[in-house]
Amino acid sequence: MAINKITMTILIFLTLLCAAAFIAQKKIENYLTIPRIDKTMLFTVKAGSNYSRLGTRLAEQSIVNDLTWWKVVGKLRPELINIKSGTYQLQEGSSLEDILTILNTGAEHQFKVTFVEGTTFKEWLAILNSAQFLKPLDKSEQEVLQELGSPYSKLEGLLFPETYHYHAQMDALKIIQKAYDHQQQILDKLWSLRDKNLPLKTPYEALILASIIEKESGFSADREKIASVFVNRLRRGIRLQTDPTVIYGMGDSYQGNIRKKDLREKTAYNTYQINGLPPTPIAMPSEAALYAALHPAKSNYLYFVSKGDGESYFSKSLVEHNRAVQKYILK
Repeated sequence: MAINKITMTILIFLTLLCAAAFIAQKKIENYLTIPRIDKTMLFTVKAGSNYSRLGTRLAEQSIVNDLTWWKVVGKLRPELINIKSGTYQLQEGSSLEDILTILNTGAEHQFKVTFVEGTTFKEWLAILNSAQFLKPLDKSEQEVLQELGSPYSKLEGLLFPETYHYHAQMDALKIIQKAYDHQQQILDKLWSLRDKNLPLKTPYEALILASIIEKESGFSADREKIASVFVNRLRRGIRLQTDPTVIYGMGDSYQGNIRKKDLREKTAYNTYQINGLPPTPIAMPSEAALYAALHPAKSNYLYFVSKGDGESYFSKSLVEHNRAVQKYILK
């Protein structure tokens, strides 16, 4: 009889224990799976943080309201406590399990920064130094060129314009390195496949010409014809006479219009006054502009003028060009 009472007591105890364990398990599941994030947000885990400190931070932001169960989760779900530092994007409706899972993977949020073709290094620098969570460039242009191992005097034209991704606190120099490497790869490939007998001696000269084409082409279908105009002029020893180079040479003194005295001033970039190409690119050219520089259309065009709708009118003679200027520019 005594044995039966002991057995019954043990069975009751085990039943209660199982019931308590079941209730605790359900409590933990609810604790982990209920939505905690009202709207998508960025959350930074600082270097040196651990599971306990994370709980305190989440409590401070009212994401967690009971640290007792937070400690229990740490004991029962040890695979969730190995959090990694970084900046993460927590999606609206995320639960604690979602949060801990992403913090354990180390899959930091990827920010992005976009550079449009035809922009200058000065414009790139402004974008980089104002980009969210990106460490601004703290080196001079010459120091950056030295870091890249580049033999040139300016970064203009050497960086490929596109969208680049980065994680929080990445150095802006790393994006410049990516853009530089990408531009070099494209230039090497296109230079090896260039048309024969071009009046371009080096890949760098191709970059210079491509940057001019980029600034002059408002209509993509005109690129090869614009390239043919400049190539024909280079072949014949005719000055390029292109306004974007003059504007680039004017720097901060350019106020939206080019005056006659600006065209008469002999600067390194005034192609109305110098022969051949300017000393450096004047912008960051796209792959399409590089292709056009190395594969110009076959033409006898020596002039072109904007028609005002993005397209250009091409002429073979100065007389025809002057008529086009009267029609499209002087109206």
